[in-house]
Amino acid sequence: MGPVLRLHTGAVAQTRAVAAALAELVRPGDLLLLAGDLGAGKTAFTQGFGAALGVEDRITSPTFTIANHYRGRLELNHLDVYRLEQLDEVLDTGIHELLDEGGVTLIEWGDAILPALPASYLEIRFLLGIGDDDRTLDVIPVGDLWAARLRALRAALAPWAETGATGGGDAGEPSC
Repeated sequence: MGPVLRLHTGAVAQTRAVAAALAELVRPGDLLLLAGDLGAGKTAFTQGFGAALGVEDRITSPTFTIANHYRGRLELNHLDVYRLEQLDEVLDTGIHELLDEGGVTLIEWGDAILPALPASYLEIRFLLGIGDDDRTLDVIPVGDLWAARLRALRAALAPWAETGATGGGDAGEPSC
């Protein structure tokens, strides 16, 4: 697991802006795990992410449909595994096929299915803040694919970065 890049947002629009900044860095086949309490901003994040990819359709939570697919500059696969109870059910969703098709996949509650996922992904943990729209987002690059983009991640997320956040930076490189 890589360093934790800790961010703060104070409005839904800021959470969407963080997502838009990350959308500029993604490549075909990338996987992002979204973790956090109900109402913490996972779907709002996905809306901002999709908008930055040029998705014109309305993005909604796939809690009951399990997966939604959207077209933009990259295909966006949006999964919600909250209602899945067993690993077999997760594997039946075709996650591995989605990752191989060249789109970008965001999985809400993805931390619950880690054994079914590849070794490289970007985890975003949403923590509720004091105010109604205050959020702390811990962005954690896991695996070689995201570790190679650490400098770009730090630069893209700098406007929302907590100074002195946790995370082992590269030698001579400040933590985000």
